[in-house]
Amino acid sequence: MASRVLGLVLARWAMRTPAQLAPAITTALTSRALFHGETARRQADVVSTPNSTTAPSYSPASGPVLAAAVAAAAPRTTWTKDEISEIYNTPLMELVFDAASLHRRFHNPAAVQMCTLMNIKTGGCSENCSYCAQSSRYQTGLKATKLSAVDEVLEAARVAKENGSSRFCMGAAWRDMRGRKSNLRNIVEMVKGVRAMGMEACVTLGMIDKAQAEQLKEAGLTAYNHNLDTSREHYPSVITSRTYDERIETIGNVRVAGINVCTGGILGLGEKAEDHVGLIYTVATMPSHPESFPVNTLVPIKGTPLGDSNPIAFDAVVRTIATARLVLPASIIRLAAGRISMTEEKQMMCFMAGANAIFTGEKMLTTDCSGWDEDKAMFNRWGLKPMESDNKGSDVTAAGAEAEARQFSATG
Repeated sequence: MASRVLGLVLARWAMRTPAQLAPAITTALTSRALFHGETARRQADVVSTPNSTTAPSYSPASGPVLAAAVAAAAPRTTWTKDEISEIYNTPLMELVFDAASLHRRFHNPAAVQMCTLMNIKTGGCSENCSYCAQSSRYQTGLKATKLSAVDEVLEAARVAKENGSSRFCMGAAWRDMRGRKSNLRNIVEMVKGVRAMGMEACVTLGMIDKAQAEQLKEAGLTAYNHNLDTSREHYPSVITSRTYDERIETIGNVRVAGINVCTGGILGLGEKAEDHVGLIYTVATMPSHPESFPVNTLVPIKGTPLGDSNPIAFDAVVRTIATARLVLPASIIRLAAGRISMTEEKQMMCFMAGANAIFTGEKMLTTDCSGWDEDKAMFNRWGLKPMESDNKGSDVTAAGAEAEARQFSATG
């Protein structure tokens, strides 16, 4: 009860000036620490279960960090791993409540962005991502195809818009765009066509350089997806054909061009809780936060190295979403691959924890997806509505991108 009251008070404080806010935060931190000092003694140790990243028993030291996160008036990029870890390891129900409180100050809690994803070029990828059905290195039964025709893609976008989607995402299974000038020209026409419909356009094409990013920007591209997948430390266990820094370089090229960045990860790759923290830390310490942060859960594909993996525990999914919301307050957090396996109640828990976007439609890239009618019916039952397109996050600057490139060049 004390935590609930404190959360409501903190939300009101956010409307005050910094001078008014400082003494109030000091009082709150003191009260919160006293409350946690009294209740923590009654906290039972959490029992770990197989493949679970459930947090360890709670430490009262987490209180001030979490309280400051809830009281934030704007995103910050000075997070430490220890701070993010303290938030992540907060008792789950309190963590979700505080994430929901912050979410309501930065976003309309009833609005969920509806995105539709189309695979415009399937399979034949030279990468060795351990989870991916589209790698040419694995026998998954997937047939490789050439790039889809522009008219076919735009017809799919029209159907998506008619069904309520505001963002149309196009994915091609390539390592990079080197030597693909004609394909890039066709993709530019796809982007222009989607934007002409009044929809946001997003693509994921593998690694791109600055010149290619500029072409996509000129076409009107809203966002470019390039996931980090996991923490820097766990990454070599999942992929060896592309480095972590190569992914960060592509993100920098996208940001330099003034395109919104969409980058997140996949849960269930054999990682530990600290890898969820590490992923969020990498994203949160970029000079500006991404416009959107997709949270995927592994869909095991037979024939891939991770094809026999067990599902990740749901508490780890919620904990990651809630932590990302508190650390990335202005970013859109997207429930991506794996959502179809969640019950409606689990999805609502994710929305409460701060998720506010989904993929909806006929299919993901190679896996099934919840359909428009199913999602709209779910929205109606729970009082949710589609988010309107507003090019959220369009204040990305080239200066911020250059700073990002310098930062990771120095630390890489």
